[in-house]
Formats: sequence, structure tokens, C-alpha cells
Amino acid sequence: MKKLTGLLLPVLMIAACTSNHTGKTLPIYGEREPVTKALNSQQVTDTVYHTIPAFKFINQFGDSITDKSLNGKIYVADFFFTSCPSICPIMHRNMLNVYNAFKDEKDINIISFSIDPKHDSVAVLKKYADGLGISGNSWWLLQGDKMATYDLSKSFLVTTPKEDEKEKFIHDGYFILIDKQKRIRGSYDGTNEEQVKQLIEDIKTLKAEPAETAK
Repeated sequence: MKKLTGLLLPVLMIAACTSNHTGKTLPIYGEREPVTKALNSQQVTDTVYHTIPAFKFINQFGDSITDKSLNGKIYVADFFFTSCPSICPIMHRNMLNVYNAFKDEKDINIISFSIDPKHDSVAVLKKYADGLGISGNSWWLLQGDKMATYDLSKSFLVTTPKEDEKEKFIHDGYFILIDKQKRIRGSYDGTNEEQVKQLIEDIKTLKAEPAETAK
């Protein structure tokens, strides 16, 4: 497969940020819409942000995983396939650093969507997970309907996976950071160790956000 083929659309990054006690802020990515509503007899304008929609897949244990499985959690998402000969092994070698940093924290997950569900059965995903040395429920390898996976990728603001004339899969190598409100808070080149280190630091930033910004 080819190397990185698309970029997270920079024009979709908005200026809104939230801060924690350290003063550091993370942007909120995606389109936003102002919504005016009545509150205590006054008109109040609120902002509705782009969020990850509902989904349903199967993980490497054969369990059903939906968007609700991640309620109240920070998570990192990526798209891959187990027979990938190029960027996926690099991506997941780097993702192991994220996994090892947070595997014992109940409010942080990793989800990796297979773009080749025909080949990547539950058994294949379990073998792949075992090969990586991951266990438990902090990193789910997910598979399901291929078109549903491709459509969902658009919500993560990455290039939609596709197959070339030789039926080889082409996809982005980005790790996408999602907050507890299902909003996109960061995008990182999964093949770049320095960017993955930054991802780890940004997860810590999200964990430190005051409760009122994580409602």
C-alpha cells in the first residue's frame, strides 16, 4: 500500500479551545454551529461541535462495541488492516507506547478499525492483538461492515480508505484523539515517534480538564 495519502483537513480546525490548570489548550476540530435557545426567559447562544456519530462493530474478543461503550472516555482511533506491509506495523509499534502509558486507566481506550473486514475476522484480529502483546479491554481491534467503516472514517476527518486497481488498501496513518464529549481534539502521524509522544502528553492534558468542560 502507499504511504500517507491524505491530510486531516486543516480548514476544519476551529479556534475554540479549552484549558486546564496548566494553562495548556487543545483545539477542537471540525465544523461548529451556533444554536440559540431560551434559558431563564433569555436567549442564550450555545455552540454545537462536530462529534463522532453512533457506530457498532465487533472486537477481537467477539464482543459488540458501540459508541456507547466509550461514553465518558478519552480514546484514540486509527484505521488499519492486519496484512498491511508498510505503515500499519510502524503505526501499531508506536501505538504500543500509548497503550503501555495508559493501559491501566479505565477512562482511556484505543480503538483500531480494520478496513479489510473480509480478511480480518475476529480470530485474525485476536491473533494480531496477541502478536502485539496487548490484552484486556483498553485496546480494541474492531471489524464490521466495510462501507460502514469507510463512512465512519469521514467523521474522524481522515481520508476515506479505498482500494487501488490491484485491490491494495490505501489509508491514512493518523491517530485521532477524541475527548469525553466525542469531539476531535488532535491528529497525529502514527508513523512519527515524536508526534506520538505529543499524543501521550495531550491525553494527559485532556485528563486534567476541569469537570465543567467535560460535561
